Amino acid sequence: MSIERHEVGERMSQGVVHNGTVYLAGQVAQNAQGASITDQTKDVLAAIDRLLAASGSDKGKILSATIWLNTMDDFNEMNKVWDAWVVSGSTPCRACVESPRLAAPGFNVEIMVIAAA
Repeated sequence: MSIERHEVGERMSQGVVHNGTVYLAGQVAQNAQGASITDQTKDVLAAIDRLLAASGSDKGKILSATIWLNTMDDFNEMNKVWDAWVVSGSTPCRACVESPRLAAPGFNVEIMVIAAA
């Protein structure tokens, strides 16, 4: 079986497709570092949309999502953006956990998804 990799870097690929499944690396707000949780979540979800499209998938095919927040105090604000973004009737399995430190200061949300191709 083939393995297709997207945005391959020295340390990791941003997306990998194998056997009809798309695995995305955790996405952070590269264009909104230090911004509000609303703006960071929108930036992360835009990155996910872009990577899913490059992998032949879309948000309606997401199977599972894991969300990390620096503080659960941002849970409701993040959910407002998430709820407006997900496809009604096709919401994935999801976990959301608090992690006081993400990849770099100023990143307050990280989202990783697995989707069908």
